[in-house]
Amino acid sequence: MENAFEAALLGVVEGLTEFLPVSSTGHLLLLGHFLGFESNGKSFEILIQLGAILAILLVYFRRLLDIALRVPSDPAARRFVIGVVVAFLPAALIGAVLHGFIKGVLFNPFIVCISLIVGGLILLVVDDLELEVKHQDATTFPLPMYLKIGFIQCLAMIPGVSRSGSTIVGAMLLGSSKRAAAEFSFFLAMPTMAGAFAYDLLKSYKTLTVDDVTLIAIGFVTAFISALIVVRSFLDFVTKRGFAPFAWWRIVVGLFGLAGLWIYG
Repeated sequence: MENAFEAALLGVVEGLTEFLPVSSTGHLLLLGHFLGFESNGKSFEILIQLGAILAILLVYFRRLLDIALRVPSDPAARRFVIGVVVAFLPAALIGAVLHGFIKGVLFNPFIVCISLIVGGLILLVVDDLELEVKHQDATTFPLPMYLKIGFIQCLAMIPGVSRSGSTIVGAMLLGSSKRAAAEFSFFLAMPTMAGAFAYDLLKSYKTLTVDDVTLIAIGFVTAFISALIVVRSFLDFVTKRGFAPFAWWRIVVGLFGLAGLWIYG
């Protein structure tokens, strides 16, 4: 029962943080460390992301369906789909090559804390810059820009960096508005997270026990519900308030995490 509660709590945290520039994986690793929650091969943290994926698919279903239906006849729709694929490829290739190193070495609470703090400081700086906005629509970025965002996203393979944070900051530095940058992070999340889910499941399914699957299912459901809340409200929030609140949250969590590691180990 205790593990079920922890799995539910971690699922809520995953859903609330997956699409915010605060690093869901970093939060899960820190919280799991201090709760004493150890998943099989650290697969829990990856596999419950499916709940967040389904949440964003539900929210964007009509728009995604419209794009899919227009692909055969609309060059703009085909170009956007190609752009998402181009942005996804760097993470797919580099992630497959470095999968073992990432989970074996980088999934470390100390690295997470430092990444949270550094990422928060970067968000504060970028949020305060007066950047030239060239692109207001996430579906019409130039193809080279999609590729550059894809490579920048690879920084998020370091837990604590944040996949959404790296893609949003990268897109803004390349000329995107805050809203368009945040929205493209949603679109790019779908193939990236689905790919990570499928790859990790392929690697770990033989070692998963019935208890593991039960805990993953609990985390999946709570991640789905909490992610729905975030996806529906995040774009309006960042348009009005920017990223400073998330930056300060990262810094505070990172500092508390370092203090906890120093006190409790």
